This record gives sequence, structure tokens and C-alpha cells, in this order.
Amino acid sequence: MMEKDTDFLLIGGGIMSATLGVLIQEFWPQAHILMVEKLSDVACESSEAWNNAGTGHAAFCELNYTPMRPDGSIDTKKAIQIGTSFELSKTFWAYLVKKDKIPDPKCVIRRVPHHSFVWGAENAAFLRRRHEALKTIPLFHGMQFSEDRRQIATWLPLVMNGRSKLQPIAATRMEYGTDVDFGSLTRTMIQSLKTSPTFRLITEHEVRGLRQMANNRWQVNVKNLIHDEVHEVSAKFVFIGAGGGTLPLLDKSGIPEATGYAGFPVGGQWLRCTNQDVIDRHFAKVYGQAEVGAPPMSVPHLDTRFIKGKKALLFGPFAGFSTKFLKYGSYFDLPLSVELDNFIPLLAVGWHEFDLTKYLVKQVTQSLEERLEALRAFFPEVVEKDWEIEIAGQRVQIIKPNPEKGGTLAFGTEVVTASDGSLAALLGASPGASTSVGIMLDVLQKCFKKEWMSQEVQQKLHTMLPWYGTALHQNPRLCKQVRDTSASVLQL
Repeated sequence: MMEKDTDFLLIGGGIMSATLGVLIQEFWPQAHILMVEKLSDVACESSEAWNNAGTGHAAFCELNYTPMRPDGSIDTKKAIQIGTSFELSKTFWAYLVKKDKIPDPKCVIRRVPHHSFVWGAENAAFLRRRHEALKTIPLFHGMQFSEDRRQIATWLPLVMNGRSKLQPIAATRMEYGTDVDFGSLTRTMIQSLKTSPTFRLITEHEVRGLRQMANNRWQVNVKNLIHDEVHEVSAKFVFIGAGGGTLPLLDKSGIPEATGYAGFPVGGQWLRCTNQDVIDRHFAKVYGQAEVGAPPMSVPHLDTRFIKGKKALLFGPFAGFSTKFLKYGSYFDLPLSVELDNFIPLLAVGWHEFDLTKYLVKQVTQSLEERLEALRAFFPEVVEKDWEIEIAGQRVQIIKPNPEKGGTLAFGTEVVTASDGSLAALLGASPGASTSVGIMLDVLQKCFKKEWMSQEVQQKLHTMLPWYGTALHQNPRLCKQVRDTSASVLQL
């Protein structure tokens, strides 16, 4: 029997809902939480490892987080923000390990060195400037830079074997890099939530509609997809963390803050290595530079991952176009999302973002040989029979209304909240999962301002995250202490 009333309704069984659920349980143990997932299990969409465009985002190697300014200097603001947020996530996961809510950290996180790798004199010069800008920031202490072929070959033998000696190259290396299996992490956290009598997970149920009542509670229609029954649930607070399915539900909420938002779906595919010998010869995340117009999730990388405990190697992702908002969604998702209030922003982005359109057309029409050629730039001795196509997840890039342009394409992650704090919705994509703890703390702080400032919540916050609110990038000693502590507990 489904609950008729709950304190917190979490829509979607991904990393965001799981993180928010655990935080709520830590701050308010007596609160009732209902999580609703459309599929038969949790973490099957964007949180699933094979559907992720990147894992363990710490801004060590992602060049799109350090853009070059017009004067040639490097903007490090976003890298600092993401690096700090990832350290916050690791500190929180370490806290859960200590509380036995993550029984075996190796099932969810492992150390894998992060590298940036570029070719061409101009790109090498950019990487050198980037290294100079980052190396003095405590978050990036220990970052190595090299243009020496022999040195890079010791870091990345797969990348260097068979490469032309005439090609200028450069690389950076961060030993502190990690790989995170967000699918396993999500399932582990939800399993810990299920040990509490105040939490309930319902799968194969879909939220079809929601409206706010006169008493400010939300009346939510939930359909049982097995028995074709519709139930009504009353919730004090609603979090919509349904990945690509968030936008339609946000629109149905009717909150003014959602007006004008639209979404542009971007699909993805990987080249997945099937040769265990090749997989064993590579132990690194190697990121290159994205093509002009490419969304951030499409930055090419040759990536070592540990998925459900097994080592894997993949390359990509290759972007594609589908009108689905979710991997297991409907082809009608995009057309049904178009309404009067977001038609102009959608049209404006289609006009202004021609580079993105051109990029997607090019990606969609690529043959297997063309994709292997892209891989060959990272792995010169690639053998076609060792690789196969793996379908990745769907991402919905945010389109926001813009008074000047009509609409703008916003990359990254964004939270939309109701003015009364009774509803929050997460939109966007990368680097969401890696920064999930910081994002969910922001949701709670914004939506529960009075409760957030209570002595009980602040004490618990200090226990879980002693350095929360500190500028880690300005404190070398604290940064090292935080990193060393989480590394020890997480067995990195």
C-alpha cells in the first residue's frame, strides 16, 4: 500500500536523490522519505556507469573547465569550484564509510591518475599555461607537466606507442585522480536508506502530475506501471531528480520559476574495448580537447573505469541526437516539451548555436571507421576488432530564456527552486554526479533556511563535513589534510 502522506518525495532513483535522501536522514532522522523510480531498479539512467560521460570530475584534466581568456591567460574559477566540490563529495563518502553506510569503498571509488593530453604546438602552449596557472593552487598541488616523450610514455604507454616523433605533444598528470562508479554508489546509498523504517523506495511507478494545494503541500499523481493504478501522495517537499525527465515534471508543477525553460537532448555512444590485454595495459583517464561546438559531456577521453568491480576501457563519448530525454524515454519527449513560454528560447538557441548543430550532424553521420580514427589520435596502434559500440545515456542541455538573445544554451548543472522552498528540480548534466553533495547541500540550505540554521543541523553538518564553507583552494595545509584523510578512509 502506497503512503498517502510523506515529508519528502524524491522523484528519480539516481545519485542526486540518493545523496539528498542520505543528507535528509542525517539531519532529520524522523522525517519520512518516499522515493519513486519509474524503472525496475535504481541508477539505471544517468547514474549508471556506462551512461556517464565522465567519472570523478575534479577538474584535474578536463580542459573545458579552464578556458583561455582573450588576453591568453587561463580562467581557473570553474576548476577551483569543481575541484572543491569534488573534495566535499569525497569527505562525505568517507563519513559514510565510517558509519558503515558504504561497506566497501573499493566498490564505488578507486584511484586512477588523471591526464590531459594534447598535440600540436599551439595546444601544447595552452596546456603549459594551464599548468602554470593551476600548479600554485593547493587543490592542484602535485600536477606534473611534460613535453618529454619518454616521460609521457611512462605515464601513457598506450597513447605513445606508434606515435609520430615529429608531432609536438604535451601532457599533465595528477596522481590523486579517481574513478567513481556512480551506479554502485547510488545503489549502496539507497540500500543504506532502506534500513530505516522512515524511508520507502517504490520502483516501476511514474509521477504523472503534481500541483500545489492551498496549504502549500504538493498533491502528486503516481501511476503504478504494473497494475495500471493511479495513487495520490501528499508531500511537504518535492525534489525532482529524474535526469532528462525532470523538465516535463518541472513544467507540470506550474511554479513561475520554471517559465521559459526548455531542453535540448544529446545522446551518446562509446567505443568499448573488448581485448583484456589492451585494457590491462592502460591505467589512466586521458582527456583531450573538445571540437568547436561540442557540449562539455563530449570532451574525448580514453578512460580506465572500474564498473561493478571490473576494469574497463572506453573511448568517447560520441554525441548523437534523439528526441528522447531519457535513455529509456519516449521519442515524443522533445516535441511534447515545446510550449508557448519556451518556444522562443528553443528557436533562438537553434539560430545562435549553429556550431553545436553542425557538430551534432557530423557526429550522428560518423561511420565506425571515422570513430576509430578519432580513437587513433589517442591510441595510434588501435585494432578495429578490439572495440565495439556501447550506447551511453541521454543528457538534456538546459535552454534558458534570455532577454537579449531570446534564449541561451546553459551547460553544467542548475537547480530550480520554488520561492516558498517546497519544491526543487535539478536540470543539466556534467559535472553533476561528482558535485552531488555540494549541490544537494545548496538545495537544503535554500529550501529550508530556518531549519538549516538550527543548532542540531549545524552540529551534524560540522560532524560530517568539518571544513564545509572553507576556501580550500586558499589553505594549502587544510587542503592536504582533507585530501589525505579522505584518501585513507576511502582506501585510495
